[in-house]
Amino acid sequence: QVQLVESGGGSVQAGGSLRLSCAASGYTYSRAHMAWFRQGPGKEREGVAAIVTDGSTTYADSVKGRFTISRDNAKKTLYLQMNSLKPEDTAIYYCAADPAWGLGRLLQQSKYAYWGQGTQVTVSS
Repeated sequence: QVQLVESGGGSVQAGGSLRLSCAASGYTYSRAHMAWFRQGPGKEREGVAAIVTDGSTTYADSVKGRFTISRDNAKKTLYLQMNSLKPEDTAIYYCAADPAWGLGRLLQQSKYAYWGQGTQVTVSS
């Protein structure tokens, strides 16, 4: 079965950096579109960054220039490098997989069939 396991979350001061990882199994990772979403306290889940099979990426405006999504197909792992973190980046971060290339935009939740359990990121001012 498909499994997505996030790691790398934690607490950091504003301006700091964190690197999230998502280990994938149970499907052909290299053929899947992948994305990171987040849900802050009292907020709806939102798309943060996505990467498709050819390595092309897309980002939410709120993280452009600060976050970088990447993938290692050999390791079946997705990454999110987060720099210049702000208190408003505080959220649970989720990894999502779309092996079937579902309909919808890359940062649209409904496109993704599989989700990890999430990892907490807390940024203090």
